Amino acid sequence: MKVDVLKLEDRYAELTLEDVDPNFANALRRTLVADIPKMAIEDVEFHLGPIRGEEGEESESVTPLFDEVIAHRLGLIPIPTDLELFTFRDQCKDCASEGCPNCTIMYSLNKKGPCTVYSGDLEPVGDSSLKVVDEKIPIVKLGGGQAMLVYATAILGTGKDHAKWQVAQGVGYKYFPVIEVDGDKCDFCGVCAEVCPRDVFSVKKKKVEVKSPLDCNFCMTCVEECPKKCVSVEGDPTKIHFHFETDGSLKAADALRFALNSLAEKFESLGKKVYSLK
Repeated sequence: MKVDVLKLEDRYAELTLEDVDPNFANALRRTLVADIPKMAIEDVEFHLGPIRGEEGEESESVTPLFDEVIAHRLGLIPIPTDLELFTFRDQCKDCASEGCPNCTIMYSLNKKGPCTVYSGDLEPVGDSSLKVVDEKIPIVKLGGGQAMLVYATAILGTGKDHAKWQVAQGVGYKYFPVIEVDGDKCDFCGVCAEVCPRDVFSVKKKKVEVKSPLDCNFCMTCVEECPKKCVSVEGDPTKIHFHFETDGSLKAADALRFALNSLAEKFESLGKKVYSLK
């Protein structure tokens, strides 16, 4: 299998897989979506009653939204995740699943209205490097006399358990487009370039060129509208264009690396079990 990395950013990856079966691409997609661990807020403790400020003024610990709604929003905030440091709480040997720096992150949030509470208002207890990734995600608007004091606990999980633990989004792939123009039939009318919604074709000096085949979405408009029927569009199942993005909790390269290693371990385990059969 040959892998050609077309684009690799902190939160986005785009690559081409050659000499590969579509089943492998789908296995990689499912692993990225469901099997990569990440930290997410699981438990939220709300302070009840009045909250006294530094100058002696009091605010009531109440918000316009139900506590359950706020807890849900907090759970969906991307939390920075170090897969070499954190382990699943129920597998942590250092604390016997009670919660420790190796399996748990504690956050506090203390805001008084009127204001908008953002994800950046979550303060990690201890390590400042665990500050949330996106600081401008709105959580709730507080009015005058309202306040919000909560303590939140983040733990490791996977997307198969809940969407808040899903690292990768927009994971997709398609067969690499194979677009051909029959030069013997083509009269360079330019219809294919005019009707293509993705600007795949260009007509220059009595020649039709396929300038960006990856932009093709197989709508087949060029094939249907060509007067001479000289355009053909097919997908190559042995060459696959793959792309995905992350929520920022992990970099795209780290997510891809973990997914490939996870697949390799599963295939190796399956192979050992098959060969052990008598």
